[in-house]
Amino acid sequence: MGNEPVAEEMPPDWNDFPEIVKFAINTFNMLGDRVYPDIGYIGKDYTNLPHYIEVYDIEDKEYFLQILSWLDSRAIKKSSEQLKREYDKMKRQSSGKRNQTNIKG
Repeated sequence: MGNEPVAEEMPPDWNDFPEIVKFAINTFNMLGDRVYPDIGYIGKDYTNLPHYIEVYDIEDKEYFLQILSWLDSRAIKKSSEQLKREYDKMKRQSSGKRNQTNIKG
């Protein structure tokens, strides 16, 4: 584009994050998902969390859990919004078919 990149506008690189954030993201990605057909994603399964805390030798458990909670809440919100969009789309499609049936009948 001909412009020099501005460092302040560049997204952070993986190495820019503190180690605890990297560990939390890795842990989050390795935890299982709890998903129900009619509800969608309801959060991570934290059953194995103590093992990850031990493996990564996490000292600041409170901060580690805050990061995990923040990641999980964003994932739940995204899933909920996606499920609502799909539901609304199905609702529009079914009402469109009903209207076509009424017009033909």
